[in-house]
Amino acid sequence: MKQTDFARTLTLFLTDFLPGQRNVSPHTIASYRDTFKQFLLFMQDKQQVRPERISFATLTAPSIKDFLQWLETSRQVSISTRNQRLAAIHSFFRFAQAENPEILFESHLTLDQLACLFEQPDTSTKEGTS
Repeated sequence: MKQTDFARTLTLFLTDFLPGQRNVSPHTIASYRDTFKQFLLFMQDKQQVRPERISFATLTAPSIKDFLQWLETSRQVSISTRNQRLAAIHSFFRFAQAENPEILFESHLTLDQLACLFEQPDTSTKEGTS
């Protein structure tokens, strides 16, 4: 099976960008990885999209909002944990925008939806920056 644009970008984000370009701590990388492990589980169990089939075309603003709601209700995480997960998603989409500019208009996330996603509070710390 061919690797999807989402899978390729997520791999680069976790293995190259975060440790190499951002120089974030191993704990931050683990937290971001856990965010996407939970997201993949959510997509498979609640959205019926297997992880290897997730592409930027299958991502929608409602699916991300549903994921955040699922974290709060089904996983019973605190608001601060939910916001930490949202910060990881923000960071990933910022990276994806720069890495894959050709797919921005193909995505089911409209420009307004992307703007709404980016307007959410970012509670991430700026590790590795001066």
